[in-house]
Amino acid sequence: MADDKQPTSLDLGIYSRETTTPRITTVEVVALMLSGAWLVGVLWFFFWSGLSETAGIGGSPLEITMLMLAIFMPIALIWVAASAAKTARIMREEAARLQSAIDAMRAAYIVQQQRSAVEIKPDLIAKLNRLVAAQEADPAAPATFTSLRKAREPAEDRAAIPQPAADQTAPQPGFLFGTPPEALDDPISIADFIKALNFPENEHDKEGFRTLRRALKDPATKKLIRASQDVLTLLSQDGIYMDDLRPDRAKPEIWRRFAQGGRGKPISALGGIRDRSSLALAAGRMKQDPVFRDAVHHFLRQFDRTLVEFERNATDEEIALMSDTRTVRAFMLMGRVTGVFD
Repeated sequence: MADDKQPTSLDLGIYSRETTTPRITTVEVVALMLSGAWLVGVLWFFFWSGLSETAGIGGSPLEITMLMLAIFMPIALIWVAASAAKTARIMREEAARLQSAIDAMRAAYIVQQQRSAVEIKPDLIAKLNRLVAAQEADPAAPATFTSLRKAREPAEDRAAIPQPAADQTAPQPGFLFGTPPEALDDPISIADFIKALNFPENEHDKEGFRTLRRALKDPATKKLIRASQDVLTLLSQDGIYMDDLRPDRAKPEIWRRFAQGGRGKPISALGGIRDRSSLALAAGRMKQDPVFRDAVHHFLRQFDRTLVEFERNATDEEIALMSDTRTVRAFMLMGRVTGVFD
């Protein structure tokens, strides 16, 4: 019965070696044909040419041995060549399979490396989520920033930052009529003011250090530069660097609206920092470190006051350049943490 037949190698599926490797290959068929042709030629030579009648089949053992060698040596060489060809074909197939396996392993390794490079570890994500949730749920959050600016005066021609009034508490003795020594210097230009807010690029930036020294001679700019430097230094202790942040750009009219006292949704675009880790780390330190909290609030107040004066004379292009400095990025980061743009 057909049902009583034992399963053949074909029934085993793709894992059976017999289904993938045929028993008789083309090389063996060719070897059989050549061997048969040689034997037919030998028989014809002995029986149809009349050589067997003249020479006979007898003779010395040496003659018989030489005759056997002459008949079967070519057949042996044919099968040796067939075996070598079959072995070479098997080696090529094995090499191709091995190369495919190596390529697959290399591709899997590359994919795994790319995934591990872009994925954030789950424990880090959970930690950041806990920090954000604690910041939103804790009623004892740090006090939000409140503007201390005075009413805006009509715009007039001036330098980037106006000269401040005489400081009665300064240790430097005044000149005649109470004029402070800083008032004798020319006001800082808008271009130098913007460069100073970005600080020198590196220790070889001679022009950046020259501009920074020039800005530190201006009384109003000096306060903002010092406050910004303190905050940037404290943020760097937590691994937060302004060059790593890529905030969303806000239009110059939004900065003007903020400088003129606007708050709430119209100026929410200024909080364009989206880096969750930086926001969470800064918010956590605002709650735990009173020195950092005081430095941040002092920096926010100084920036708020300075922006009022800067906006009066700056063009939209100059405001856009200012918004891409390290100082402004720090203001956007800490302003979002403290709720300035809410």
